[in-house]
Amino acid sequence: MKQTRPESFNRPFEALGDLLRVQPEDQALTPPQPLREPPPDLPVDDETLFIAAMDGVQRIRWNGAQHDGLRPGQAERVPPGCTDEVESLRRLVDRGLGFNVADTPEYMEGVGCPAPPEITRRLHRGDFSVEAHLDLHGFSAAEAHDIFDGFMQEAVATGKRTVLIIHGRGLSSPALPVLKTRVVEWLTTGRWRKWVVAFASARRCDGGSGASYVLLRRRPVPKRLRRGLRSSTPADS
Repeated sequence: MKQTRPESFNRPFEALGDLLRVQPEDQALTPPQPLREPPPDLPVDDETLFIAAMDGVQRIRWNGAQHDGLRPGQAERVPPGCTDEVESLRRLVDRGLGFNVADTPEYMEGVGCPAPPEITRRLHRGDFSVEAHLDLHGFSAAEAHDIFDGFMQEAVATGKRTVLIIHGRGLSSPALPVLKTRVVEWLTTGRWRKWVVAFASARRCDGGSGASYVLLRRRPVPKRLRRGLRSSTPADS
């Protein structure tokens, strides 16, 4: 038995076939409209185009107001002969290039005996690879001393040649930097001075004046040659 669909069933395309088969004249396609004539050729040279675009534009005179210290369209003037200095300053501010820790009052270094004085320059330059590092941030002087001793004992026992001690710059100290001063003291007068060839403030990438490279010996200095490390800063020289 053929099933019939209810009258309420929606059949929107039921009469579509009849419309496609029989197309009344009133539904015939409208003839295509003639194309509009193309506009006249526009000028092609830049000067004519610019003059046409600026037609009716009036110049606004400058009223003397200052904007960032320069008049509109006024370029910053660099004194003659100062282009190199300005470019160096721009590289320093933008990318930190050209900053030398050794040129600051916070730089420090020390060299033992026997050792060539230029060893500190090579050490600060990064000629020796760092094999271990110690960070003393957040410790009191007493705690830092014990941690420093344990680190140096491990470094000497395992044959480390160059280590990095991070002591901070001590800028918040009311007087001299506490940990930075103590590290110099431990390296120059403590039990480890016989193992230290030299030390110097680190490069900027390794902490700058807030850290120090320490170059260690393979064997301790004999007692007959042993003297305290000669330490100095730019303020001392």
